[in-house]
Amino acid sequence: MLRLLLRLNNRFFHPEKGFANKMRPLIGFTPANMSIFKLAFSHKSNPSDKVYAMQNNERLEFLGDAVLGTIVAEYLFIKYPNANEGFLTKMRSKIVKRNTLNKIGDKMGLDMLLSDYSQTRLSRSMLGNAVEALVGAVYLEKGYGATKRFVINKILRNYVDVHELESFDDNYKSQLLEWCQKNGQTVSYKLVARYKFEKRDRFKVAVMVDNQKVATADDFNKKSAEQTASEKAMMVLGIIADTGENGVVEEEDEEENED
Repeated sequence: MLRLLLRLNNRFFHPEKGFANKMRPLIGFTPANMSIFKLAFSHKSNPSDKVYAMQNNERLEFLGDAVLGTIVAEYLFIKYPNANEGFLTKMRSKIVKRNTLNKIGDKMGLDMLLSDYSQTRLSRSMLGNAVEALVGAVYLEKGYGATKRFVINKILRNYVDVHELESFDDNYKSQLLEWCQKNGQTVSYKLVARYKFEKRDRFKVAVMVDNQKVATADDFNKKSAEQTASEKAMMVLGIIADTGENGVVEEEDEEENED
């Protein structure tokens, strides 16, 4: 009863009812604890004198990552009763990988909420982080059952074509190598920089086709950077359509002064 009263108050009378009404179509209900949902969109770079920046969304992101992985695994386990472990693992990876979550966050319009509650320039990775943090916030507010319904109904069914993913090959590095071999060209990868970003090691990798740099990408994992750079290279070369998103900066622009 108390939570119901809080939700009614947040929807109609709270000074920040505008935020509550933004969340309602996004998550399917008006939050009772609005602070935890605002926290989901608060980046750690926020100035410490802001009330909502006393913490940031990293802990929610950690929780949401675990909950999301479990829900997706359960969803796939039920959806594909005859599939083996290898297939299920690959499908889960395709859904919860960073690039997919970034695109989901963009389609959900989370960049607008991040702009309101994060005092920093937006990057694509922040969108995926916010998706995980939002899942964590829903879990804390409503528990596992409601979070599973949110993930399946509001995320998977709206923004993920699971059947398309069955035949989708997201190994861009392998695809680029195969294309180069067919066209009598060589492909190699060069580590352009290794630097600190958000207190973690980050790798900037360049794709070289016939010793000419075609594309670069940054990631916290070198292999992931090579995959992203390969995807960009395939777009540059016209092998696949450009799927770039607007409105947020690419990760490789985050650092301009790498050595």
